[in-house]
Amino acid sequence: MKFLKNNPEKVFTGLRACILSALFSLVVSCSPLRVYRDLPEVKAWEPEIEKLTALNDTEQYADDAVVFAGSSSIRLWKTLDSDMKPHNVIRRGYGGAKLRDYGVYANRIFENIPGKALVLFIANDITGSEKDKSPGEIKKLFLSIVKTFRKTHPGAPVFWIAITPTSSRWKAWTAIKEANEIIRKTCEKGKDLYFIQTDFVFLNEQGLPRDELFLDDKLHLNEGGYRVWTEIIKKELDKVPGIRSL
Repeated sequence: MKFLKNNPEKVFTGLRACILSALFSLVVSCSPLRVYRDLPEVKAWEPEIEKLTALNDTEQYADDAVVFAGSSSIRLWKTLDSDMKPHNVIRRGYGGAKLRDYGVYANRIFENIPGKALVLFIANDITGSEKDKSPGEIKKLFLSIVKTFRKTHPGAPVFWIAITPTSSRWKAWTAIKEANEIIRKTCEKGKDLYFIQTDFVFLNEQGLPRDELFLDDKLHLNEGGYRVWTEIIKKELDKVPGIRSL
């Protein structure tokens, strides 16, 4: 008791350290990414992430650039720079990306690049497989990526491009729609979160995917599909005052 009376500052410092340690442990244990970090299939993306981060040493980016991040539909968008003009863009996509691995590597992908906003499209978490993520898990992973991006880009708007209806994954469309809907509601409730609806353009009058907007694999967009994306995405970006093009 004498020690406590004579050393209140040390006691307070010790208590604060214990509290902070407990809080950190709680955050780590609650993170939706904690179960994925050491998986071999997540670690396998390390070479791809190194390629993306290496671009920071060879390319120059405008401070007001919009970051387009995600899976192969972002990686394959070769005309992204010209399509999004007058917006400046940074592309950070890799083929086969899932929310779990993108979330694990997001801090490295985003930490050394500018960006006034993030546009995210990742469509490989629901494919009709037994390993598909639930819509609820997709929501958690999406929010974890938002949180990581805003650590280095505080207050930046984040846009989610709806997962596209495709013939190759049509059997999973009901679950995909449910995931899109939960993300839409999350964006409506969240601060500076925006959902970009696209399915109304990619479905025909019979409610089936418009295959003419996709490559032969009936999964990835062709030039016509990217033109559709361009028109919709630019309109959505321009609705947000801080992003609106001049």
